[in-house]
Amino acid sequence: MSTNNNTVWNFIQEYSVLLIIGALSALIWANIHYDSYHHIVEWVILDHSPVGHLHDGHRTLTLHYLVNDVLMALFFAMAGKEVWEAIALKDGSLRGKKALTPLIATAGGIIGPAGVYLLGAYMVGKLAILSNGWAIPIATDIAFSYLVGRIIFGARHPAVGFLLLLAIADDAAGLIILAIFYPQGALNLEWLLLSFGAALAVYGLFNYLPRKLDNGDAARPVSHKVRARFGVWPYAIAGMASWYGFQEAGIHPALGLLPIVVTLPHADHDFGIFGEQEKYEHDLLNDTEHSLKMPVEFILLLFGFANAGVVFSAIGDATWLVLIGLLVGKPLGILFFGWLAANPMRLGLPEGMRVIDLLIIGFVAAIGFTVSLFIAAVAFTPESGVLDSAKMGALFSFGAVFVSIAVAKVIGVKKIN
Repeated sequence: MSTNNNTVWNFIQEYSVLLIIGALSALIWANIHYDSYHHIVEWVILDHSPVGHLHDGHRTLTLHYLVNDVLMALFFAMAGKEVWEAIALKDGSLRGKKALTPLIATAGGIIGPAGVYLLGAYMVGKLAILSNGWAIPIATDIAFSYLVGRIIFGARHPAVGFLLLLAIADDAAGLIILAIFYPQGALNLEWLLLSFGAALAVYGLFNYLPRKLDNGDAARPVSHKVRARFGVWPYAIAGMASWYGFQEAGIHPALGLLPIVVTLPHADHDFGIFGEQEKYEHDLLNDTEHSLKMPVEFILLLFGFANAGVVFSAIGDATWLVLIGLLVGKPLGILFFGWLAANPMRLGLPEGMRVIDLLIIGFVAAIGFTVSLFIAAVAFTPESGVLDSAKMGALFSFGAVFVSIAVAKVIGVKKIN
């Protein structure tokens, strides 16, 4: 790829251009001719799926299912990789005292929007109908929030690092919530034995055993020989088995690769999410992530197209509840819990960061978009009558970009580049 092409592709990745194109295309098409849009999204690829009974109990593989339940597993695998490094590595960003304030602020970023959403649903008299969408406004879109955080604070402001820690922790909590609170049909947890058995087998045979046979040799001859001969294929096969186990267990199969992510050989250091130094790391985990970046961008294009096609007439109570949860509950939750950790609990804030900056971080974190759309798609069925309304709230959360910039100007933020 030439230098110019690299510049264009870096721009596309940094600004999530393909995701935005997919979402806008769907939104425009659905509002011009909804029936033809719906026909494409629900296009039957395979009438008798070889992967067994899908989440709706049928054996029909549609474009929507392929994108949301199969391909998005790669997106969540990449998110899981960042969370895993932040937790597991000795200098991981979610380890030690430095992570406590962002972690406590994250709790506020979950409790605040969920509480506001549920309170709003109760006040409009639709708690029974809308309550299952409580997790939609807890989501934070890491890519967009990181980008907006840099625009507001500058690349070197401590608030950007704080925001990333919060976003990583928020993603981790979101994955757990998605697995526990949004099962896809009846739970058959015995199938998880297949998922975790595959993870243990591939870890033992292709990670732990080669390192054991290296016997402390810094050159790691056995490990390098195993990687040269087999590459990522054992983990890919284990990933397919794990995905199938999640699906049959009744847990959303898009999370099915997570048990395998933690088994891949990884670097000794965590350079943080979007860390520039990671491109120089050639452990199997980082190399796998690098090879997935381009396919995942196109998957996000398809995801935006398959999920953002809602008509403006669908705007309703769920739309406003999701928006209020994000734009009111999340900033106030992060501000209060962050202040609680920094001052009464005496955990402090990073040097150069003010308590009021937590409010701006809260507005930036209110950009739910990708993950909010995904949770909306699993929280409500098309038959519920509120799915499109909730999706519209997730789409409108992009407005938090402009709210964040406006609040930052009012408060007065000194950029540090």
